[in-house]
Amino acid sequence: MSLMIPDLENYFRGFIPRREALLLALEEEAARESIPIVGPVVGEFLYLLARATGAKNILELGTASGYSGIYLARALPPVGKLVSLELSADMARRARANFLKAGVAEQVEVREGQALELMAAMTGTFDLIFLDIDKESYAPALPHCRRLLRVGGLLIADNVGFAGADAFNREIFTQPSWRAIHLLAFLPQHSPERDGLSLAVRVE
Repeated sequence: MSLMIPDLENYFRGFIPRREALLLALEEEAARESIPIVGPVVGEFLYLLARATGAKNILELGTASGYSGIYLARALPPVGKLVSLELSADMARRARANFLKAGVAEQVEVREGQALELMAAMTGTFDLIFLDIDKESYAPALPHCRRLLRVGGLLIADNVGFAGADAFNREIFTQPSWRAIHLLAFLPQHSPERDGLSLAVRVE
C-alpha cells in the first residue's frame, strides 16, 4: 500500500487555483469586511461542476459580492443564464458591479429579496442550483429546489458542516427524490476551511 503524503493540509495548500486581480480583490474585501465567500478552491469546483454538467440555466441562492457567481457564470455557454438571489440590497448592488467588471453581466440576473419568497414565485427549471444562504433556510428551501431543478439536475450545498444545516442534511439523505452525498472536506481559503459540501442529483 502506498504511503500517505505527510502534512496533507499544507501539501494541498500548494494547489490553490490562480486567480485574476478582480477575484483577489474580492477575497481581500471579504477578509476585511467579513463577507462570506466560497474561496478559490470551491469557486473552481463550482466552475468544473457547471461545465461538466453542461448547465445552461443556473440558480444561485446567496449572491453576496458576486464571487461564486463569477465562477458559475463563466462556466455557462453563450446562451446560458445565471439567476442569483440576494437579500441585501447593498450586496446586490456590489455584485452587479462585480459581474460587470468580470464581463459576465449580460448572462447574470440578480434578484433582491428573501430567497424562500423569491423561489416560491419562480417558475421554469434549472440545470444546477447552488445553495449558500443562511443554513437554517436550507431545509425549507429543499422543496423549492426540487420543484425548480430538472430531473437529473445537480444541487450543490455549501457549509453543510454548520449546525443549522443538520435538518437539510438528514432530509436530502433520506428523500427518494434525491441521490445525495455529503463530503467532509479541507477547503483552503474557504470559510471555514474544514467544512462539508453536499452534492445531490434530483432523480424524480
